[in-house]
Amino acid sequence: MEPLELWTLCSANGIILDKDQIEGLFRYAKELVYWNQQVNMISRRDEENVFVRHIIHSLTLLTIADIRQNARCLDIGTGGGLPGIPIKLARPDVRMTLTDSITKKVKMTEMFAKHTGLKGIEAKNIRVEELANDKQYIGSFDVIMARAVAPISELVTWTFKLLKPKGSYVFLKGGDLTEEIADARRIYPNLDIEEHLITWRSVPWFEQEEKKVILAQFTR
Repeated sequence: MEPLELWTLCSANGIILDKDQIEGLFRYAKELVYWNQQVNMISRRDEENVFVRHIIHSLTLLTIADIRQNARCLDIGTGGGLPGIPIKLARPDVRMTLTDSITKKVKMTEMFAKHTGLKGIEAKNIRVEELANDKQYIGSFDVIMARAVAPISELVTWTFKLLKPKGSYVFLKGGDLTEEIADARRIYPNLDIEEHLITWRSVPWFEQEEKKVILAQFTR
């Protein structure tokens, strides 16, 4: 994919990026693919499709979720920085905390963030369940996001103490989520859950693979 093509795709789907942001996304994608040979962060089969299946996939959150200005965000199980780094590059106003329990991946993520010149971002080598017991982070996040990490109910159980009042969850998932959503509603009856199929102009892969965004928020 060329920079103009990425800019055109994002613009056609409501995400307006400037030259520096496009360059940052390309720099990040290049390093992600390069270092993936040493530290497995994405499927090797996806390396040739890194933009659609990882970069743009992460950015689709911005077309469905309403993330307010200067929101404080938490990315659970970020791996190589997905979806957190693409979101941060597209929305430099947000403050982003990336977490993963695998030390090598966190070190890579820290390097990617540094090389893309990002500020207001931190990477922590910690299980999110442990982060939830840190007074510094309890009740401090406006948005908690994750990409194919665990079932909805488990993600909420691990992190509900970290969420601000009226904060929200934004999860990237795929396939038939009927049972998973029903299970989460059974365990958390006051959790409002919305399922959104990702549809992007000129990117049929999302619909073909039933890629979805889950929005969730406690009603009381």
